[in-house]
This record gives sequence, C-alpha cells and structure tokens, in this order.
Amino acid sequence: MRRCITRAVTGAAALVVTALGAPPPAAADEVVIGGQKVQISDSPWVVALSSRDRFGGTRAGQFCGGAVISPTTVLTAAHCLRHDVLGVDVSQVRDLKVIAGRTELRSSVGQEIPVSATWVNPGYDAGTNAGDMAVLTLATPLPASYVIATAPAGDAGYTAGTRATVYGWGDTTGGGRYPTALRAAAVTVLPDAACERAYPPNSDGTYEASTMLCAGDPRGGHDACQGDSGGPLVAQGRLIGLVSWGNGCGRADSPGVYTRVSAVTRPGTA
Repeated sequence: MRRCITRAVTGAAALVVTALGAPPPAAADEVVIGGQKVQISDSPWVVALSSRDRFGGTRAGQFCGGAVISPTTVLTAAHCLRHDVLGVDVSQVRDLKVIAGRTELRSSVGQEIPVSATWVNPGYDAGTNAGDMAVLTLATPLPASYVIATAPAGDAGYTAGTRATVYGWGDTTGGGRYPTALRAAAVTVLPDAACERAYPPNSDGTYEASTMLCAGDPRGGHDACQGDSGGPLVAQGRLIGLVSWGNGCGRADSPGVYTRVSAVTRPGTA
C-alpha cells in the first residue's frame, strides 16, 4: 500500500517506521510516475512538508506534499502526521515547516514557513483510509496568489473521464528514485465502479466513494507514488483530491486513490 514515508532521521540514528513511501536520500533529479518537471511559478499552491530533524537535509527534509487553500492554510493527508510516519507524535516535531515557492528542493528560493497548528480530520480511519485529510496552519501568511480554490460537491472536476494533474516530489519509478525538483503527471478521473473493483473490502484499504476518488491511466504508467502523499490533484483549475493511497505505483489495474476534497473540507478551511 502506498504511504508517505519509510524512515525518520533523528540525530545520528535512523528510526525505521512501518509506513511506506518517504524518500531516502537520492541523487536522481527525476517523482510522480510518468510525469515531467514543472515550475512552481505555474503551480504555486503546491507545497512540500518538511522536517530536517526527522528526515535529514538531503531533500530539505521533504516527506509529504500539500495544497494551499488560504494564505495561512494548507491541506495534506492525515496519514502524513501519524506517529508511524514521523517516528514521534506530531506535537513533538520541533521543525515542522511548509516549503512554498520552491521547484528545486536543494535550492534556497521560496519560503520555509513554520507550522503553528495542526488539525487531523476526526473522521479519518487508518484501517480503510477514509477521510485522509489534515489541516496545517502557517505561522505567517503566503501571498493570496498561492491559493487554489477547492472544488465543491457536484463540481465537474469529479466527473469520470475528466483530465486532472497530480503534483509532487515523490518516487518517479516505484523503485525508490526520488527527485529534488517538482514534477507533475496527467491522469484521468475514473468511475467509482472501476475503483471499487480495484480496491474491494478486505484489501489493504477499501475504496469508499463518499470520501475518495481514484485517478490514473487505464494503460498504467501515470500515477502518484511514495513521497507524494498529501499532494494536490487538480482538475479544471480547482483542487479535487489529495494523494492518499494505492497498490503500487503506475499499475493499470491499481489506480491511485485520493481523498475527495469536497467530502472532508470543514467549514472555515477554504
């Protein structure tokens, strides 16, 4: 099952955790399966979650992604803030930050903004992956131009067959090749029936159309992957999903599953 991270680094020792997907140190400049490098100036709502204390400095501490929905509010995946991902309770992460305005993680452009508060969706179910959303409050505001609108229920972006784009700094091959530059891949929103067939009950997670949507390429090869968790899925200029989970990366019969933003956005977060 796709998850956010494989290990957290504390001082000289590495703490191995059970969740999958956080990037180990990597030299390859290539993330999103089947994608291409993009510039943050064209998608300023995309941010990286960072903790050098937990994940080291090779990739600026990046371990998940997020989407800016107000100058001081970022949406991400709830599982990114779990103890088994961070190695400690999120309240003990001393340097949790959001990196904004930066295409290349190894550069110094953009801003690194401390997270002043976290809120995890109380409806999040780690067993089924339902409701996989958390809210980060930033200590200082980002420009209004960084904000992306969230798609409400009934928005055309959720319609099966809609073209969408997923963004992130995660694995580009499914085999542990992590980039340092932002990438994006084109995917298609798939019918709920196809997602339910791919992820029936009693698998590693259960597809629930009420809080999830899935997207991919019927031929495979285009998908989010480890390290992309919490990152945005955008259709028709609006945020429709957050990278949540899936079976492998880029498989034709196992599309990526995303948190359905309209189902979990609480009043006051947009």
